[in-house]
Amino acid sequence: MVHRCKGNYYIKVFGCQMSEHDSEILAGQLEELGYQPTEDQSKADIIMLVTCCVRETAENKVWGLLGRLRSLKQENPNLIIGVCGCLPQQKDMGNNIKRRFPHVDLIIGTHNIHELPRYITQLQETRETVLEVWSDSDAVVEEVPIKRAHGIKAWVTIMHGCNNFCTYCIVPYVRGREKSRRPENIVKEVKQLAEAGYKEVTLLGQNVNSYGKYLEPPVDFADLLVMLNDIPGLERIRFTSSHPRDFSDKLINVIAKYDKVCEHIHLPIQAGSSRILQKMNRGYTREQYLDLVKKIREKIPNCSITTDIMVGFPGETDEDFADTLDIVEKVKFDGAFTFVYNKRRGTPAAEMEEQVPEEIKTKRIEELISLQNKISIQKNRELEGKVEEVLVEGSSKKNSSRLGGRTRTNKLVIFNGSNELIGKIIPIKITAGLLTHLDGEFCG
Repeated sequence: MVHRCKGNYYIKVFGCQMSEHDSEILAGQLEELGYQPTEDQSKADIIMLVTCCVRETAENKVWGLLGRLRSLKQENPNLIIGVCGCLPQQKDMGNNIKRRFPHVDLIIGTHNIHELPRYITQLQETRETVLEVWSDSDAVVEEVPIKRAHGIKAWVTIMHGCNNFCTYCIVPYVRGREKSRRPENIVKEVKQLAEAGYKEVTLLGQNVNSYGKYLEPPVDFADLLVMLNDIPGLERIRFTSSHPRDFSDKLINVIAKYDKVCEHIHLPIQAGSSRILQKMNRGYTREQYLDLVKKIREKIPNCSITTDIMVGFPGETDEDFADTLDIVEKVKFDGAFTFVYNKRRGTPAAEMEEQVPEEIKTKRIEELISLQNKISIQKNRELEGKVEEVLVEGSSKKNSSRLGGRTRTNKLVIFNGSNELIGKIIPIKITAGLLTHLDGEFCG
């Protein structure tokens, strides 16, 4: 029996869009239990940390916050502190958290967050720490309550896990093997969102291009996009992330043909050297990546392409890094998430020889960022004077007195306008292309 609760909840998210969506699932379950959201940790009756272990910096932030929460627990012994997500999925990490932070009440992983109400009931009855981390789950759980963080656009998970086993990546070990949701369940969820007034969905998966590989009858990601394109009321479809190895000609043609599928592709390259790509187990060469980009731009000329790039992978030489700079120059990405390689315990790359010294990593990342920033500004300036369709999302985070929204190519536009424009797709003339956004004027 699940008890109804009265109190406030606070959720802190570390990591990617999957973590963000996990937080919406936690919030949905907590509100069904009777909890209400608060932005003040000190007023919370339950605090949940949705963790990430892909980057060392995110992991360190979790440790720091858990240490600071100890005093809140001392002031309020009835406070429930929970840790979930990728971090507890690592080998022995759940016991490590329990030992280092005895004030933590609840430790769960990525595969069992839908069991949160049961764990809270167990805590209320026993007052003993709940540590339950499932190694994996064969089932895809549907109909879990979700509290959406936004009223205009929504995350929709289409698959869980990853089968790629890139040598630097912990995700397959903490998110499990690939499992695709049934297409009819995804269509049903998106229809409900459209009926509720949502204009845009972003389809989530560690590698959306491999969606449907094990489903019967056969269906692939391109098929799913076609199904969703027919939903009344839905205006835009986005997706992330794509693996270059699985990006088919069929998918390119669907993006080019169907009007609701936005012309923005996040296509992580990770490195520009074929030798390093092989060491990473990425499954493609620099030449194959460049051929793919060429095909995308021939079929979808106005498509924006963003990427992820890592520097300092074990064994990366000056020549390998020069290949990365060269491919950035050749592709001219609209934007890039750039980061320095750091060891992730349990991955093959952590055991590789020829680890790159930190000072070399720092020099390389600075050079890469400088180059990409110049390209991003150049790409944005090319839009000056053009009129773009912008979905207005609300007040700008950069300037609360102005509105913000995104083009079909996922570029942030900031402009003056009234709140009645929120949720509408409107024409905006671009007046300035800056590094992180575009300035514009409403043409209506």
